[in-house]
Amino acid sequence: MDIFADTDAFRIAGLPLHPLLVHAAVVLTPLTAVAVALAALWPVARRRLGYAPPIAALLVAGLVPLTVLAGEALADTVGRTPSVVTHEALGLMLIPWTIALLVAAVAVQAADRMLPRLRRTKPAAARAVGVAVAAAAVVAAGGTIVVTVLTGDAGARSVWGG
Repeated sequence: MDIFADTDAFRIAGLPLHPLLVHAAVVLTPLTAVAVALAALWPVARRRLGYAPPIAALLVAGLVPLTVLAGEALADTVGRTPSVVTHEALGLMLIPWTIALLVAAVAVQAADRMLPRLRRTKPAAARAVGVAVAAAAVVAAGGTIVVTVLTGDAGARSVWGG
């Protein structure tokens, strides 16, 4: 039995799992992106947040593909209208952005651990690495937020737009 081909695997008490997962993804994904960007840009936030951004990014990187799979199962049930196809395409685009966010979150955490030593021996290299990691984190966070909003908007339009 292929769990990914079985639409019943993405149901709870007969109801589709996608709407429940969507609400979790719509809340956690932008919050995680903001936390990663803050940790990358603001040392005080990085110290206070600790390992929360990479852990949340790992959670989101798993949650989004699961939500996409549940959405595909729901689309098989309700039909693939043009608005559903648009929503699905945007949802698929979100997967690589959440992976990039995870990589950026881990890079921010690693840089926080490694850069103090590098600053003592090669300050220019440390500055370049710090700027590159921060820029990558901000781009990943921004892209993740934009695609999350576009995906959510397309999903809402497919459900409520008539």
